[in-house]
Amino acid sequence: MERTLVLVKPDGVQRGLIGEVMSRLERRGLRLVAAKFMNVSRQLAETHYAIHKGKPFYDGLISYITSAPVMAMVWEVRTRWLLSARRWERRANGSRARHNSS
Repeated sequence: MERTLVLVKPDGVQRGLIGEVMSRLERRGLRLVAAKFMNVSRQLAETHYAIHKGKPFYDGLISYITSAPVMAMVWEVRTRWLLSARRWERRANGSRARHNSS
């Protein structure tokens, strides 16, 4: 088993998609381990997105993720499922999949 972080970002929270995201993950057999509705501090955002520092979108990303609350969740997943999801993600659009549900 592996654990993975899932964030419902500000737009998903504002659109009321937390329950839908959780339902989809549960239907796929993942198990919720922890959840926290929170405001992301600038310091936490800069630490979490440090890999992107210096890229053109970095400042906008930090502003966005700190602009409103997020739902941070830790889900437990079978390793095989996670590997399949990561392959799908890469095929979907390079290195990052985009969902309407954020």
